[in-house]
Amino acid sequence: MPVISTNTAANTAVRFLNVNSAQESSSLAKLSSGSRINKASDDAAGLAISTRISSDITTLQQAATNASQATSILQTADGGASNISDILARMKSLATQASSGNVTDDSRGYIQSEFSQLISQIDSIASGTRYSGTSLLNGDFTTTTIMVGTSTTDTISVSLSDLTSATLAVGTLDVSTQAGATTALTALDAAIDTVSSARASIGALESRFNFSSDSISTQSENLEAANSAIADVDIASEQAKLASAEVKVQAAVAAESAANQMPQYLLKLLG
Repeated sequence: MPVISTNTAANTAVRFLNVNSAQESSSLAKLSSGSRINKASDDAAGLAISTRISSDITTLQQAATNASQATSILQTADGGASNISDILARMKSLATQASSGNVTDDSRGYIQSEFSQLISQIDSIASGTRYSGTSLLNGDFTTTTIMVGTSTTDTISVSLSDLTSATLAVGTLDVSTQAGATTALTALDAAIDTVSSARASIGALESRFNFSSDSISTQSENLEAANSAIADVDIASEQAKLASAEVKVQAAVAAESAANQMPQYLLKLLG
C-alpha cells in the first residue's frame, strides 16, 4: 500500500545497509589484523581454545629457557668435575711414585708437598665452580626441580654430588711414607670412581634435557600450527567476503536513495 507517512522501503534498505556495513567492517578488521577472531562474538568457542593454546605456547617457551639454563648448569658442573678427575689422576700418579721402594723419604716429602696442594685445589674447584653465584660441587647446590612442560608434573629433578676432598675421603691422605702412599692408592681409586659416577649422572641429565628441548620444540611447532588454524584469517576467503559486502553496501545505499524518492513520486498524485 503506497503511503507517505511511513517509508517502509527506506527502513528495510537501512536495515540491510547496517547489516552489510557491519559485515564489511568485520572483514576489514580481520584482514587488517590478520586474525579471524577479533572479538568474542566472532567465535566464542574458538577464542577460548585459542587463548588456552596461546597460554601453552608461552609456557613452553619458558620451559625451553628452563631446559637451556639447566643444561648450562650441568655443563658447568661437568667441567668442574672433569678438572677434579684430572687432579685425582695426578694424585694417583704421585701416590704410585711414592709407594715405590726406590723412592727416598726426602723425595716423598717433595711428593707430599704437591699432593697437599692438589687436595686444596680440589676444594677450590668444588667451591669455585659456580652458576649464578651458587657453588655446584661443594654441597651448596640442593636438589632443584626444573619445569619442562605445561603441567606441574612436567619436571626434572637435578641434584649434584658433593665433590670436596672431605667427601671424596682424600683431605687426610699422606704419601710422605711408603705405607701411606699405598693406602692412598686405594682411597684415590674410590674417589675417582665417585667422580666418574657423578659425571655419569650429570651426562644422563644433560641427555634428558636435550631430549626435553627437542620435545618442547615439537610441541610448540604443533600448537602454533593448531592455533593458526583456529585464529588466523584466511585471506582469500575473507577478501571474497569483503568484496561481496562492498557490493551489498553499494546496493543498499542505492536502494535507500530510491526508497527516499518514493514519497516524492506519491505526492505528484495529489497535484
